[in-house]
Amino acid sequence: MVRVSDLDASLDFYCDKMGLVETKRLVSEAGRYTLVYLAAQGDMLTAQETEAPTLELTWNWDPETYSGGRNFGHMAYEVEDIYATCQGLMDAGITINRPPRDGFMAFFKSPDGISFELIQKGESLTPAEPWASMENTGTW
Repeated sequence: MVRVSDLDASLDFYCDKMGLVETKRLVSEAGRYTLVYLAAQGDMLTAQETEAPTLELTWNWDPETYSGGRNFGHMAYEVEDIYATCQGLMDAGITINRPPRDGFMAFFKSPDGISFELIQKGESLTPAEPWASMENTGTW
C-alpha cells in the first residue's frame, strides 16, 4: 500500500507513465478515503479474479503531508527492457535519479517522492549510451 496525496497525479504516474492498470476501486464516504488497486498489464485478469499481488493506492481525502516512513520506502519493478522503459519515463517527464549505467538497475520517484527501482528482467543489458555516462540526479 502506498499513500498518495493527489489521486489524479498518481494515476497519471502509475497508469499512464508506468503502464499499470486499475483493477478495482473502493470509495468510502464514511472513512473519507479512496482505495485504487493496480496491477501490471499481464496480471490484470489474475488480479481481478483472485488475490494476486496488486499495488494499493490509498488516497485520504483530508490533506496530510507524508514522509518516507509514513507513505513507503521503495518498490522494485521488473521490466523487459530497462533502457526503453527509462527512455519512456524520461519522455513522459520523469527524472531518472539513478540511470541504468549497468544495464540492470535504475531508480526514479513518484509524485509523492516514493523511490522505484527498475530491474532488468533476466541478464543485464550491455552498457550503452547515453545511460553508461549519465550522472545521478537527486536522491533515491
